[in-house]
Amino acid sequence: MIKTKKKLPAALPSRQEILAFINAQSGKVGTREIARAFGLKNTARAELKRMLRDLADAGKIERRRNKLHKPGTLPPMTLADIVSRDRDGELIAVPAEWDEEEHGAPPKIRIAVPRRLRPGEAAEIGDRVLLRTEAAEADDEAAYRGRVVKILDRAKHRTLGIFRSLPGGGGRLIPVDKKALGRELAIPHGATADAADGELVAADVTKQGRYGLTVARVKERLGSLKGERAVSLIAIHAHGIPQVFGREVVAEAQAAKPADLAGREDWRSLPLVTIDPVDAKDHDDAVHAAPDCDPANRGGHVVSVAIADVSHYVTPGSALDREALERGNSVYFPDRVVPMLPERISNDLCSLKPQADRAALAVRMVIGADGRKRSHSFHRVLMRSAAKLHYAQAQDAIDEQPDDLTAPLRAPVLNPLHDAYRTIKRARDARGPLDLDLPERKILLKPDGTLDRVVTPQRLDAHRLIEEFMILANVAAAETLERAGVPLVYRVHDEPAREKVEALREFLQTLDISFPKGGVLRPEHFNRVLAQVKGRNAENLVNEVVLRAQAQAEYASENYGHFGLALRRYAHFTSPIRRYADLVVHRALIRALKLGHGGLPATADAAALGEIAARISTSERRAMAAERETVDRLIAHHMADRIGATFEGRIAGVTRAGLFVKLDETGADGFIPARTIGDDYFQYHEADHAMAGRATGETYRLGDRVTVRLVEAVPVAGALRFELLSAGRREAPRAPGRSRRLPGRGKRAARDERILPHKRRG
Repeated sequence: MIKTKKKLPAALPSRQEILAFINAQSGKVGTREIARAFGLKNTARAELKRMLRDLADAGKIERRRNKLHKPGTLPPMTLADIVSRDRDGELIAVPAEWDEEEHGAPPKIRIAVPRRLRPGEAAEIGDRVLLRTEAAEADDEAAYRGRVVKILDRAKHRTLGIFRSLPGGGGRLIPVDKKALGRELAIPHGATADAADGELVAADVTKQGRYGLTVARVKERLGSLKGERAVSLIAIHAHGIPQVFGREVVAEAQAAKPADLAGREDWRSLPLVTIDPVDAKDHDDAVHAAPDCDPANRGGHVVSVAIADVSHYVTPGSALDREALERGNSVYFPDRVVPMLPERISNDLCSLKPQADRAALAVRMVIGADGRKRSHSFHRVLMRSAAKLHYAQAQDAIDEQPDDLTAPLRAPVLNPLHDAYRTIKRARDARGPLDLDLPERKILLKPDGTLDRVVTPQRLDAHRLIEEFMILANVAAAETLERAGVPLVYRVHDEPAREKVEALREFLQTLDISFPKGGVLRPEHFNRVLAQVKGRNAENLVNEVVLRAQAQAEYASENYGHFGLALRRYAHFTSPIRRYADLVVHRALIRALKLGHGGLPATADAAALGEIAARISTSERRAMAAERETVDRLIAHHMADRIGATFEGRIAGVTRAGLFVKLDETGADGFIPARTIGDDYFQYHEADHAMAGRATGETYRLGDRVTVRLVEAVPVAGALRFELLSAGRREAPRAPGRSRRLPGRGKRAARDERILPHKRRG
């Protein structure tokens, strides 16, 4: 019998060889990678694992999630918690797993900015993330740089609610979140932080079992909610909106000095005027128009738009700048404003007050007789507003009913402005932007802060005039920066998603309205639908449904156009006092045109602006949600003493759970649970956007007029519950259908200022 020679296994590497291999790797390192590198077979892997355990016990290597690396260093993939921002506004993270006793303080990881980043993808302070890490440069304060691979867990927000004390000590927390209604939290004795009954508090959950109430501890007392002026505090704290300026920020604002003529053109003799809401506290845009004297542009106009030069006072990297980026925008509540910038800047130095010298960044635009912009130029100027007007005041003067202030301005200033607007409107109509007509609720308060009434302000030519001038200026800014090759933050609005368009088409079919299928989608397709329902009972409903079908406007460093405005390029330039995006565009223009100090830093490339765009898009949505919820709470507070009263309204949403009703009187939204509708068993029909009785065929459809009775109001949550009093339409009983849902899932959609160009706010 001939014996074959047995092949010897590869020799085990030494400990030094294993350590050298681990330290040399930039990717993941585990037992499998080491065995493969040294040609070890299965029989040798057991011995290799023993050697690795010995090295770990000796502190030579660390094992984290079955991967190995050198002690005191981070592996290529690191689980980390984002804890702060540095002076440049960049996110700083630390490893989630770190032995401080063994290796000292955890190393800082500076988060790098990805080139493509959409809203909702940006990491924030408090998030737990998976990072791809590498050693930073020697002169970097952070030991590592990291790129977010995945956001594993968003920051945990505390539960916000109203504290209700119990006689024996302790109490209950009534959540302010609508989704948490009926889920009270128990606050044990000794965990109340001495909160008073009815006080708004923030609490952390300490125990959550399958049975009984969830237990929480009060961590922060946020003040009394006895007055309606405090209602906005709920939204401010619930959404984490910064409302107190730090010492360094206030100090910078107070130290700021008014700008002078140095490095600026003198525009003080040009009679620019501001036209704003009657209750506006800051004025960041002024306008002027005059006939063009150029014989080659007969019937044309020269339009000038001057915008407060915030960049003169808020310089890149300053405390003011970091705070403005953190806030992203001003937030407007019926009883207060949470500004992006301190009042010294927003209401004083940058507010274009009448007869006061103010720094501005201005654009002069030549408009042809056809309403199209022929050319434009940007200027850094010192201006002096000739007058501060409000919309109705300007409109009255245009309509030949001037007051003492507008009478001398009517012929030389206001009439040319209106003439230029009518010319520009021709080009706008030819362009065919989305022409939604949705009335906007405005809450009026009494002197004591309680709700007086809800009104729908009339849309005037004066409003449209300012909007069209601002759109022109925003387009001019985007065009200038593109030509100069300087990165910018665009205002973009994508075309509607195909499934939303299909859902809209199905809904319109129930109203016997056709919508084109296939081909290139344009705003004019929606405008034809809106024109068909003009003056009909379904007008408001169809406007809201068309709005729901639209994509959400946002900020981005990459341009994909603005569908709603039918514009190829668009950037926000006209409101730097209240929007950080506009401040970035101002800085980019200063850099591109070499207009002096305060320009966009050379390090601010498209990648960095992509991060900024994602952050301010998130801030904008946060502000809109907070504003909307506050209005809901104010109205619910106002209606709390009208339990049992009846109201007229329309069905604004249909879901399996029930009906949403919008009241005519206040625009308030309330809910009717499906189980409370009539005596029949009601089923949801998606195809018809209706609830129908299984036995009787009694049907309630989206848009139907109804009479309801208020049965419950929860002011802290802004929630109303109604009882349906109206009989439904009678249809043949049938099984529930299946089709796509209505855009927005049938729930109430707020007026979307992000699609509209320049919503004027006080």
